[in-house]
Amino acid sequence: MNDDRTRMNDGRTRTNDGRTGPAGPGGGPELPTGVSLTAVGIAAGRAAESDREHSLFHDPYARAFVDAVGASAVDGMKDFAGYVAVRTRFFDDYLAGAADRGCRQVVILAAGLDTRAFRLPWPDGARLFEVDLPELLDFKEGVLTRQRAAPACARTVLGADLRGDWPGALLGAGLDPSAPSAWLVEGLLPYLSAAENDALLDEVGKLSAPGSELAMDHIDSRTKGGALAEVSGTLDGLGAAWRSTLDDPAAWLTAHGWHVMDAPTVGGLAARYGRGGDLAAHIGARPSGLAAAVREG
Repeated sequence: MNDDRTRMNDGRTRTNDGRTGPAGPGGGPELPTGVSLTAVGIAAGRAAESDREHSLFHDPYARAFVDAVGASAVDGMKDFAGYVAVRTRFFDDYLAGAADRGCRQVVILAAGLDTRAFRLPWPDGARLFEVDLPELLDFKEGVLTRQRAAPACARTVLGADLRGDWPGALLGAGLDPSAPSAWLVEGLLPYLSAAENDALLDEVGKLSAPGSELAMDHIDSRTKGGALAEVSGTLDGLGAAWRSTLDDPAAWLTAHGWHVMDAPTVGGLAARYGRGGDLAAHIGARPSGLAAAVREG
């Protein structure tokens, strides 16, 4: 990895290969547990999609994350892979569009094992901030280092709890709140309470200049208890229970000062990416849980 392109900003000392904390089996980085383990499940879904002949995207590092832990650890999340595929592509398209529209700051909250800094094309001057728990980022950096991954933009990695002073950490790392930013909140909100989600979005708003953009996902109550009931049960067993649902993401974003640009239904998402036709036939008119919005002045 190009050390001049990636910066760790959590105030801790790293070993030369990016590892800190207790080692996992075979001397590797500390392995994810609880909510952090779900990031490996998402990586498994991205790895599976990347192996398809006509994949929606290609993540060259996803398989390495899964292999470092063992696929059996997240086997119960495999039914989530189809959703992961379309969600990943939706957010890839959103970030590409935000960059085209002039956003040069990108912030990924709860970045997990996201590799968009490495696998997406970025314009000159782009800077990407990744924020997540320090232990998970230690694991991630160790795997990426062994893969000799090099980011395609300036990349800053921030170890911070999103229930703490993460805005201060971002500002201290160089985020300019007077310039437009593109925010991505992927795979986070269901693990927070409704009150914590409101507080998080309020903080994002304070750091967002007019023209900033935001994309997010959530799970609605009917899907949690229906199509994803088995996945929800698996997450409970991993110690990573979904703590909230959101039935109308567009209304929620609007209430927090964002103008919704894109909030596809399940059917619309299936038509856009050619996936999920069977599910769309039953619940096509239901919100997909994915949304993208812009901050108005």
